[in-house]
Amino acid sequence: MIVVDRTDPRGASVLMGQRGASAAFMPSKYVFPGGAVDAEDADAGLARPLRPDTHARLAAEPRGDGPVAPQTLAAAALRELAEETGLLTGPPGTAPRGWDHYARAGLSPDASALIYLFRAITPPGPPRRFDARFLLLDAAHLHGDRHDFSAACDELSHLHWVPMHEARALDLPFITEVVLAELAALVRDSAGGPLRQPAAVPFFDNRGGAPRFTRIE
Repeated sequence: MIVVDRTDPRGASVLMGQRGASAAFMPSKYVFPGGAVDAEDADAGLARPLRPDTHARLAAEPRGDGPVAPQTLAAAALRELAEETGLLTGPPGTAPRGWDHYARAGLSPDASALIYLFRAITPPGPPRRFDARFLLLDAAHLHGDRHDFSAACDELSHLHWVPMHEARALDLPFITEVVLAELAALVRDSAGGPLRQPAAVPFFDNRGGAPRFTRIE
């Protein structure tokens, strides 16, 4: 999940944290909050669903081992954001079962403002692979204090809002650098207005023997 804050007069900032030095996957790297889909995410009730165009793009190009429903992907992104940062988005309502952060706040998660920005599948070979969809949320949709990470778990350290013009200087995975460039272009094109869905979603597809770059429209 990518969360961008555009309220600072110095320019947009993006929320990032650092993985632990002993982590099995990408140790010590600065990353966006996120993680794997849990089985329970398929049954998580959302206050509002994804936008139809976002839903359609997430349903395109399914994984080789079977598609994951778009609403499940959205629920996983919002759940991981809550767990890793303590930040929530949504109106008053009933929280999905097990979503303690939302239950304590009396909120129901809202996926309607999520923007599908990027997808990448790592190539065969490495012991840890990922099929990542990068979903974007404007911090204007967050509930409460966006600088309060007191309810975050300890999976990411040094959680903070990084000015986008400084983020590329951090120790980043390569794909995170590419996503930041896409995000910078989207923020620039919004010209201070609402963030718009990109014309197409870049997709680095390494499922087969040869790398493939395409765009999901």
